[in-house]
Amino acid sequence: MKNKILFTSESVSEGHPDKVCDQIADAVLDYCLSIDPLSRVACEVFATTNYILIGGEITSLAKPDYVKIAKDVMTRIGYTKNGIGFSVDEVVIDVKVKQQSQNISMGVDRGGAGDQGIMFGYATNETKGYMPLAISIAHKLVRYATKLRKTGEFKYARPDMKSQVTIDYTDPKNPRVDTVLMSIQHEPDYDEKEFKEFIEHKIMAHVVKSFGMNNDYSVLINPTGRFEIGGPAGDTGLTGRKLIVDTYGGSSRHGGGSFSGKDATKVDRSAAYMARYIAKNLVAAGAADKLEIQLGYAIGEPEPVSISLFTFDTAHYSDDKILEAIKTLFDLRPQSIIKTLSLQKPNFKYEDIASYGHLGRQDLHLPWEKLDRVQEIKAVLNK
Repeated sequence: MKNKILFTSESVSEGHPDKVCDQIADAVLDYCLSIDPLSRVACEVFATTNYILIGGEITSLAKPDYVKIAKDVMTRIGYTKNGIGFSVDEVVIDVKVKQQSQNISMGVDRGGAGDQGIMFGYATNETKGYMPLAISIAHKLVRYATKLRKTGEFKYARPDMKSQVTIDYTDPKNPRVDTVLMSIQHEPDYDEKEFKEFIEHKIMAHVVKSFGMNNDYSVLINPTGRFEIGGPAGDTGLTGRKLIVDTYGGSSRHGGGSFSGKDATKVDRSAAYMARYIAKNLVAAGAADKLEIQLGYAIGEPEPVSISLFTFDTAHYSDDKILEAIKTLFDLRPQSIIKTLSLQKPNFKYEDIASYGHLGRQDLHLPWEKLDRVQEIKAVLNK
């Protein structure tokens, strides 16, 4: 019997401890940019039982009220009930923030990258959002469950949630959902049967059906038996610890640098968004069915030190031709990326993309998700 070809991706909700930290860090960034678009922000957050530590390097005309920002995020997520180990009225918040190093700012001031590093961008035509199928379903599961929790339709649920989706690619032309897993924090006095039936029939079935997929998948719900203790009270949270959830669910490589809490002079963030923008437009233009771009930068230097291309044997043009399109049409200097994607005066909130994925979001009209370079790319490819 032939072994199945399986691939799995996970997502987590906005109430997950690491995501709480990411959202607070990005809320600080949003506030700084709203007052001073040239703010230099590298904000890191740590959270545990009724405790938050906000640190990092920030140089800005803005004077954030860090405590208020953190508590506003907690309130929006739903950490408002006392006695559960992490609540807005009981939390203690320490702030340890200093200014950006002058050694770093010298290079950034002349238009260079804010750090060295490698960044990846990826796109595939297996979904209409040009994102991998497994991570797309996993994100929607926790987003939809959170929506129902907040409206009161999902009884007993608390903010901390995880999802995991396994796709069967044994027949690559007919992928199927093999397994759906959800772990969802619940009230101590919950009705387990009612809770699990709601998850399976009102959340899992609804979301999987919305992708037009099969309904004969295996189901796992809270496999440990109980998930009463959650959020930062159950597991310490830290900024930047859900990198694969933030990007492509493991379908593409990741450079290692986190996004949240960083202004756009940090190429960890801005160049990763730019690489996604380029990859998505290339796939939409028919350059390949799936495509990954790697960019490499040196601190203080404006031009990337490398541009690499991977098409997974799905290319419809030569690598040289695709690289020609990239180099002809896209300016990859950090200041140009910031301008192209409007990252210092965004029409979105970074806090809003700190959970449920920075990439492939169809709900927020993000600038790196636009398909506005397709015709230009086609012209270069077919020249």
